[in-house]
Amino acid sequence: MATSMNSRPEGLERLADSLEKPLLDDRSYRVIKLANQLEALLIHDPDTDKASAAMDVDVGSLADPPEMQGMAHAVEHLLFMGTEKYPGENDYNSYLTKYGGHSNAFTASTSTNYYFELSSSATSNSAASSANNSQASLLSKSGRGPLYGALDRFAQFFLKPLFLEDTLDRELRAVDSENKKNLQSDNWRLMQLERSLCSEQHPYHQFATGNYKLLHDDPIGRGVKIREEFMKFYQKNYSANRMRLCVLGKESLDELEGWVVDLFSGVYNQDLPKMRWDDVPAQTEKELCTQIFAKPVMDTRSLTLNFLYPDEQEMYDSRPSHYLSHLIGHEGPGSILTYLNAKGWASSLSAGANTVCPGTAFFSVSLRLTTEGLKNYQEIIKVIFQYIAMLNENPPYEWIVQEQQKLAEVEFRFKQKAPAARTTSHLSGVMQKPLPRDMLLCGESLIRKFNPDGINRGLSYLRPDNFRFTLTSQEFPGDWDQRETWYGTEYKMEKIPRELMDQLIAISRSSASERLSELHLPNKNEFIPQRLDVEKKEITKPALSPKLIRNDTNVRVWYKKDDRFWVPKANVLLTLRSPMVNISPFTNVVLQLYKDLVEDSLIEYAYDAELAGLSYNLGAMSNALEVTVGGYNDKMHLLLEKVLVTMRDIEIKQDRFDIVKERLIRGYKNAEYMEPYRQVAGFNRWLTKERSWASHELLAALPAVTKEDVARLYPQALRQMHIEMIAHGNLYKEDALRMSDLVEATLKPQPHPKSQWATPRNLLFPPGADYRYERQLANPENVNHCIDYMLHFGDSQDRPLRAKVLLLSHILSEPCFDTLRTKEQLGYIVSSGPTLGGNQAGFRILIQSEKDCPYLETRIDAFLTGFEETLSEMSESDFNEHRIGVINSRLEKLKNLDQETGRLWHHITSEVFDFELVYRDVEALEALTKNDLLTFFSSHLHPSSPTRAKTAIHLIASTTPAELAKTISPVDLSEKLANKIAELLTQMGAPTDKSALTPYLEKIDIGEGDAGKVMGAVGEYMQKGLGMAKEQVDQVSKMGEQALPGLFAGLGIGGEEKKEAVAHVNGNGTTNGVEKKQSKTIVVEDVKAFKASLPLSAAPKPVKDLEEFEDLESKL
Repeated sequence: MATSMNSRPEGLERLADSLEKPLLDDRSYRVIKLANQLEALLIHDPDTDKASAAMDVDVGSLADPPEMQGMAHAVEHLLFMGTEKYPGENDYNSYLTKYGGHSNAFTASTSTNYYFELSSSATSNSAASSANNSQASLLSKSGRGPLYGALDRFAQFFLKPLFLEDTLDRELRAVDSENKKNLQSDNWRLMQLERSLCSEQHPYHQFATGNYKLLHDDPIGRGVKIREEFMKFYQKNYSANRMRLCVLGKESLDELEGWVVDLFSGVYNQDLPKMRWDDVPAQTEKELCTQIFAKPVMDTRSLTLNFLYPDEQEMYDSRPSHYLSHLIGHEGPGSILTYLNAKGWASSLSAGANTVCPGTAFFSVSLRLTTEGLKNYQEIIKVIFQYIAMLNENPPYEWIVQEQQKLAEVEFRFKQKAPAARTTSHLSGVMQKPLPRDMLLCGESLIRKFNPDGINRGLSYLRPDNFRFTLTSQEFPGDWDQRETWYGTEYKMEKIPRELMDQLIAISRSSASERLSELHLPNKNEFIPQRLDVEKKEITKPALSPKLIRNDTNVRVWYKKDDRFWVPKANVLLTLRSPMVNISPFTNVVLQLYKDLVEDSLIEYAYDAELAGLSYNLGAMSNALEVTVGGYNDKMHLLLEKVLVTMRDIEIKQDRFDIVKERLIRGYKNAEYMEPYRQVAGFNRWLTKERSWASHELLAALPAVTKEDVARLYPQALRQMHIEMIAHGNLYKEDALRMSDLVEATLKPQPHPKSQWATPRNLLFPPGADYRYERQLANPENVNHCIDYMLHFGDSQDRPLRAKVLLLSHILSEPCFDTLRTKEQLGYIVSSGPTLGGNQAGFRILIQSEKDCPYLETRIDAFLTGFEETLSEMSESDFNEHRIGVINSRLEKLKNLDQETGRLWHHITSEVFDFELVYRDVEALEALTKNDLLTFFSSHLHPSSPTRAKTAIHLIASTTPAELAKTISPVDLSEKLANKIAELLTQMGAPTDKSALTPYLEKIDIGEGDAGKVMGAVGEYMQKGLGMAKEQVDQVSKMGEQALPGLFAGLGIGGEEKKEAVAHVNGNGTTNGVEKKQSKTIVVEDVKAFKASLPLSAAPKPVKDLEEFEDLESKL
């Protein structure tokens, strides 16, 4: 029962009854501490349609035992697999899905964060749903919304998880699959390289993700009962006093408090201390003053300087590192980047402090380099130290901090709501920080005082003897001589040359006259908003559609004054329709270069605007250029005018053109090295849309493009246009019209008649269509295949069809994930969902896996075949609950101005103008019956249906783990195996030097995978190298032979895998020769011919005549 204000349970402590919050925040807050020391932040939002909770546990990967690295991450996975009260492994997610919800979790260095979100109501938010609501759920009859049931299931994670044996292996394989997903990601590879090359005495050095070998094979080989180890880790580290809970719901604070007390008071408290690492440096003299050269997977060039830095979490009121990151990372006149950009050495720079764990932090300066910058990386480092020397020579300036204070205060004051799960997940993590409880919302945002001593203290850490740098390039130096253990990243690490160190020390002591005059402090920011007034009016109901306030041959202007969020912000979006856009891959890349050159020339000017909460963006649609300006409306017109003038008058210089073109070429090349699941959407667009180009087509067109081509084409693109614009936010009608006049007067386009507009159209797949497109992936070290299994249904403007797609996708989502990912373990990436973009409706299932695509396709077919029975046996009450979940998701309230602008603009650019779409969807959903859905499933989704239309994209890996291992030289293989065996022997009580062990392994053929021969070589080393007695050697060898199969599997040694059908690649990268299923499937080999053979969808049909939206009078 809920606790009343006057009746608190024994031991309950109220830490804060209110929080400092943004001006427009209508939520109520309370922070409590239960008797077991678990802290909870309660959030009452009377208008929310989504409820959420998150638990942050103050233990992460840094607590992993060295012999089972990745344990914290594995425990995170295992908690989802059933509890004593709710033993079904999908009980939790099934409940959430029923109410339109979802869940997730992540493991960081020092915390593990679990969160969920679902509908706040068990009944439909649609007024017309009363008939269905009456039978929707027993929850509403009990007076408790869905949040209580979700909290009850969630609480069991921290009370009595099961760690069942039959789920243990599958989830460890899921961890392994997650790790393999990241193996070719440079972000993950370089992050782990940085960690691996830190001090071995600091747990940051360890491998955070874990894999099957580390968490299963190795410990089993040592005779460890792994289930017991996971339970021990949980029991040792999961204590109530380390937990921070955040709950958001529409229920009162008293009711939420009562639920939390009832459900979480039983969490066991061990009074564990907060984990800190003050006395263990992440880098010692051995790691400092070093240079690391790393070879990336993608063709990228970067330079990162890392300084050891103090943990400033206790200094939340002054945040000294923000002063330094603001200046070092500045992009305006006088900045490091402006100087390097002018030299043609760097195209971007970022700087800032990052707390690794309590007691340990780094201050990093990261740059993206040009070809010339790579050659001059030492000069770039000197420039950075010159800027630091300039900062040391000047005292901290209060006016700079005052600017930061003003901008932070404005941003916090007008902060808008975020989605519920993002809110609770973030705030539960914030609760782990040393903030006063009433400052949980503002403590990470506001700067309350000027702290020159803190700034000088931070600056004192930016020294030549307290840093190291990493240079990333596929070209330089070329003689990488080591491989990182977990990802195989090639690298070279050595001390910074004495000559360079002496130069940096001299620069640090230099006077102003010895330094570059181009480097200086920034000017005062002229974009800081001054007028922040909002004319708020009482309204009955926000308008659903904008007004059309100008509609002539040249310009259409849509306008909607903000009547929902009341913030001093606005968004202005422009579509510049031109007959020259996207005619061919050539025109596409020419205009892409033009866009990039405009952005390149605006870096200096736009940076201050960005700092002041005002930004712009340039983009390209299928038939138009797009310009967006958004943020505080006070000085928006200044930025818009500058962007337009630059677009019109840009002077294209050869040196900047060469840099931008080379960057774009690398971007297209790198697109083919992205994780397969990230590539597949591009192929899907290419195959299903009329005017869409694949990255390899764009890449082929790019090398021949010259500066003169851009200079010739962009004026043609701007010469004839139709301008469509929306102005939405804290603007008056006259403001919107003035800005449209500004656009027209600046660009001066000739009319582009509507009859000549290019219409974006999709290909139409007839009933019974069954196509497959196969493509070999470019990355030779990628072991993951990917399938995009797409079913095509018809016109997305068909309202009953939309309803069926939305509801069926919702019902399918959890069983699809549970079957294909959790139970069948096909891969870490398994997703499904509706496709309603463009003007065609469909449903897709995507899987990335080491298993081949033909096999994945059979498993998807099997799942869909079996699902017909699941749908048929679904009770009417369950069907209604799913329907209500979808209805409530469709009716979910807009959270902020940007979200509403995006929705309005989508309806405008689609040319359908269906501003009431969600309400029409709800009407169609309410009319659906279970029989409607069953009939639709049988005809459109069941694999045996003769009328089903399907395309499947098969992205085929170039190798397998075993084949990849064969490409490693025997010497490298010996070294990698020596690393693993050295770790294993050390854990067995035989401390081993891998460099001494390697020569013994090089005497044998490791590739055979003969455990006896390997342990014979290891035994020889133990006797001769370590002087161990024969009895000890025999004992260790016996244990080693049991563990070796796991080591071999991890390295791809031995054990010939079942050969897959060989795929023969033709000139354009498509594949054939894979054995076809006995079906009518057509393999697409010529995409151009394929697209030409299919009919095209009709042009979009507006749901209303534009005259119904017009408000062409001049009055407000």
